[in-house]
Amino acid sequence: MNCIAVASRCVLAAAMMAIFQATTWSATPPARQNDPVAPVANPCARLTAGSVVENPPALFSRGGVLAVDFSYQTTTDLDGRSLFCFMTPDGLENPTLHVQPGDHLQINITNNTPATPVEMQVNPPHCGASAITDSSVSLHFHGTNVSPTCHQDEVLHTVINSGETFAYDVLIPKDEPPGLYWYHSHIHMYVEPTLLGGASGVIVVEGIQNLVPALAGMPQRILVVRDQEVANVPEPGGSVPTHDITLNHIPIAYPQLTPAIIQIPSGERQLWRVSNSSASEILDLQVRYDGTPQPLQIVALDGVPTGSQDGTRQGTPINAKHVLIPTAGRAEFIVQGPTASVGTAALVTLAVDTGPDGDSDPERTLATIQTAAAQTASARAPSAQTASSAAADNAVPAQAGAPWKQRFEKLAEAPVTAQRTLYFSENNPLGQFFITVEGATPRLFNPNDPPSIVTTQGAVEDWTIENRTLENHEFHTHQNHFLVLSQANFEVNGTRADHRIEGQFLDTVQVPYWDGNPTHPFPSVTFRMDFRGLDIGDFVYHCHIAEHEDNGMMSIIRVIPAPAAATSTPTAGRRTAR
Repeated sequence: MNCIAVASRCVLAAAMMAIFQATTWSATPPARQNDPVAPVANPCARLTAGSVVENPPALFSRGGVLAVDFSYQTTTDLDGRSLFCFMTPDGLENPTLHVQPGDHLQINITNNTPATPVEMQVNPPHCGASAITDSSVSLHFHGTNVSPTCHQDEVLHTVINSGETFAYDVLIPKDEPPGLYWYHSHIHMYVEPTLLGGASGVIVVEGIQNLVPALAGMPQRILVVRDQEVANVPEPGGSVPTHDITLNHIPIAYPQLTPAIIQIPSGERQLWRVSNSSASEILDLQVRYDGTPQPLQIVALDGVPTGSQDGTRQGTPINAKHVLIPTAGRAEFIVQGPTASVGTAALVTLAVDTGPDGDSDPERTLATIQTAAAQTASARAPSAQTASSAAADNAVPAQAGAPWKQRFEKLAEAPVTAQRTLYFSENNPLGQFFITVEGATPRLFNPNDPPSIVTTQGAVEDWTIENRTLENHEFHTHQNHFLVLSQANFEVNGTRADHRIEGQFLDTVQVPYWDGNPTHPFPSVTFRMDFRGLDIGDFVYHCHIAEHEDNGMMSIIRVIPAPAAATSTPTAGRRTAR
């Protein structure tokens, strides 16, 4: 168990009281506590291969509130795979949730999946049920910088079991960067099956046109990439992927690999907002016209407009020919549709080398791109939406306003209070995965464990994450973004660093594999963590390859209010910055 070393007993007592306060909460649910949400007929519908891509159904906040009812359900597809989904009473599946900074996102969710036996007891304080089953569910609001308290974005003790109803009331911070986020279940040991089953959707924090005025009124696409088990379980490797991928629930399935279809007016510029909502896939997206990679303008990564946190509150696009999106990452970029002279056009994910022990991620065509006559936004919309919602979802708002203060402003210039080194490691024969603070003993994650790191609100820390394994890992932290400072030892191990992410704010970053040569240093990424925000309490950091986090590669960090008398609070793996 980690201890907080301080200069006096008085300060120690104050700090311990703060820790206690940070890990307890009122059991009182939010004001919006509705009746149970009834199950919906024919849930978790899937489209056929080769379908035309449409934006997911969308819901928008009004008057500062987005109130949603979800029925969490499951079914089985024709290949025997378990499907999971979040359904609204009127039949919308995994809808896009549009909110404004400062809004309340209120979700009333009922778990309508069949009951299953208890797998683990969860220590108090309880937020919902006290035991985990393989049918338990919760919601994590991935990438949002919201509170880790009960009924908001708490994932350690929040458990909703079969037949139970739970109310979320998530306050979106007023300084939340505008961009693409997402939601999914976050029950320990069972993240992977729910993601492979398709239970996820995206969140759009509105206002990106205020930081990137060129986007005002631009047509937009919401593209959600998920993965699923390959039917008939072929041995992965070469052209055989470890998992199939889907695009807005359209399968690109082995062995046919039939791509979806994206229709775009000739020469039209569109904002493509892509969420890698998969359990394990690493995407490297490229748009090709007649085999030639097309220029893309990246305007946001992981929900933060690029270059926007320096105090100017204006984004700076990044020119690229391909976009690497780690598992759970997001990228938003401008694409120009092909002209009539283009013969073939496609959205492709390039092959990704994930290491000797990694998954098979071969190149695949996600969609063929076809030119189409220009249509109104409402004409392009799914029939399940109203015309007004469809129009809002198919284009960035036309009116650009004044940008607001951004959550991570001037972090690059902030004094650093601590430095830490953490590392990924594995026990492959036993299927065990670890993320460990340097100097500590590797241990599998347990939600009942004490935190591995304790820090104070207001701290600014530089973390280095090393990969000491033979496969890629994708570091993710809850409640926060980090400023990428540097990437080291990629090339010597046979991979290539993407230097475009340096100086950008991410919540998920890839740390590629070590090649196993004992003379080669471990690949690493160094970034700056920002604890200057309002959030205190316990939350987690982990590898977002779901198999890895489910099997132990996750740990807890605790942020406490800084005791008034404390001048330094060194903890495990921490060195006070000089």
